[in-house]
Order: sequence, then structure tokens, then C-alpha cells
Amino acid sequence: MNYPFLGAFVTLLWFCLFAVWMGLLFVVVSDIFRSHDLSGWGKAGWVVGTIVFPLVGVLCYMVLRGDGMSERSAEDRKQRATHYQGFSPSAVHSRAVADEVAKLAELRKQGEITQAEYEREKSRILA
Repeated sequence: MNYPFLGAFVTLLWFCLFAVWMGLLFVVVSDIFRSHDLSGWGKAGWVVGTIVFPLVGVLCYMVLRGDGMSERSAEDRKQRATHYQGFSPSAVHSRAVADEVAKLAELRKQGEITQAEYEREKSRILA
């Protein structure tokens, strides 16, 4: 195998730099589309600028509009959290537990299970 260690290191370094660059480009383009204060033509201009002149376009975007990137990101995170708040597993689990306890209470009321069985099953469900 005719591949020196330094060559492997340089290849790995370029690969890592490319991955970081793609991540940065993804963040910038997603922020362009998330921005509500840009018009459609403004968004198109920034996207074309970042594609045609990648290094200059991304650096200009971060210098000129970088201060609002964190605000837009925090606003988007907060909006997503409010959307998913009703789908938390704890809310679903507590409803299921309450339904099971209600069924047990109904069975005890009808006389199909004893008080001791009711307490034992209730403690099992609540644990």
C-alpha cells in the first residue's frame, strides 16, 4: 500500500473541513428561509449568493445578518416546543393509568373483585 501517513491525515483533515463547511452552509440557508423580514427576492438573492460565491456569500451573510440568527433559532425552537407540548408521553401515560384505575373501581363497585384485590392492582398500576 503506497499511501503515507501524512497523506491519510491530510485527506481526513479535508474531509472534516468539508463536513464543517456543509454544516455551516445548511445553517445559513435554513436561516435564510426562516427569516420573516426578508422578501422572496431577498431570500433568492442570498441563496444564489451562497451558491455562486460560497465563501464570500456565507461570510457576508454572517457579518450582515448574523446577529438575528440566534434570535430566529430560539423563536423557532420555542414555537416547536409549544406545538409538541400536547404530545408528551407523560400526558398519554397518565390518561391510561387513570382509565385503568377507573375500570378497577367499576369492577369493585360491581362486586367482581374484592377490596384487597382492588388495592393490590391499584398499587401495581400506580407503581
